[in-house]
Formats: sequence, C-alpha cells, structure tokens
Amino acid sequence: MKTLILSAIILLFGITSCNTGTKQNSTSSVTGNGTEQITAKAPSATASSTEGIIDSYIKLKNALTQDDDQDAAIAGKELIASLDSFDKSSLNEAQAKEYTDIYEDAREHAAHIGANAGNIKHQREHFETLSKDVYDLVKAVGGTQKLYYVNCPMYNDNKGANWLSEIKEIQNPYLGKQMPECGTVKEELN
Repeated sequence: MKTLILSAIILLFGITSCNTGTKQNSTSSVTGNGTEQITAKAPSATASSTEGIIDSYIKLKNALTQDDDQDAAIAGKELIASLDSFDKSSLNEAQAKEYTDIYEDAREHAAHIGANAGNIKHQREHFETLSKDVYDLVKAVGGTQKLYYVNCPMYNDNKGANWLSEIKEIQNPYLGKQMPECGTVKEELN
C-alpha cells in the first residue's frame, strides 16, 4: 500500500512539473467579424544564441530613438538578463574568450542605462560604448538576423558614434527626435 501511494505521489509530481513553465505567450484580438483571433508569440531565444541579447539591444536602441528614457531603462535591465542567461558552452574557444571580454563591460553599461531613467543624456553616453560591445559580439559570435552598423557623425560634439539597427532606414538613437535621420550605414552584418 505504501508503494502504491508513493508511486501515485511521484506520478502526480512528475505530471505537474512537466506542465509548469511550458505556456507560450499569446495575444488575442477581435477580428472585423467579431471573432477572437489568438496569435502565439514565438518562444524566446535559446540561451546559446545571441538573439536575446540582440533583441534587448534593439529595444533599447528603439526607445532612445523615441527619446523614451523609461523604456530605455526597462530595455537596459532586460539586456542585463539576456547577457546573464547567455550560454557560451556552444561557442568555440575564441568566441568564448571574446564573449567573456565583452560581458562585464556590456553588463555595466546596460546597468547604467537601466538605473538612469530620467537622464537620457547619461543613457546615451553608455549606449555608445554598449553599441561597440554588441557590435564586437555579433562580429565574433554571429547573429540570427541581418543588422546594419550605422554611424552618426554629429553626436558628442561631432566626434560621432555608431550603433546597430535591425532596419536600413536611419533612426538615430543619439539625437532622437531632434535629428532622427542623421547617420549613414557603414556595414551590413548577416
């Protein structure tokens, strides 16, 4: 009898643990004919790819293009989580070394951005170095999407700065709404 009860408890525990954490995010919308349409979002990137890091970086870049320091702070914190969850075990030795060299610096700049909602100038200063780190990471490890390496020659008293973009159209994160189209594509990364 004890064996039967113990087996039932183990089976119940196994069933419930298999069901936790497997829900996919979904959105629903009402179509023109009044029916609800549910669209599943793609599952999040595996920790061994750069997709999560790049997605968080792009969210940050897009927030800065809109002069949105609050969303930039949120994206900075999300980028920290993406950096922390990255699994470098699938990288070769040279790639793992490059990631290790980039990690601390990128995490520090993302943390500054995340902690400085209300100070977009400070966020943009850290975004400049963060962009160099993410560019180096993409060059060393690769990515899952086409990216554009863009330069703004006017930022920082005409010293200039670069960033990565998911679109070829210029949307400047350094000058935001003040000069949204300032910049030129310097390189395409596949």
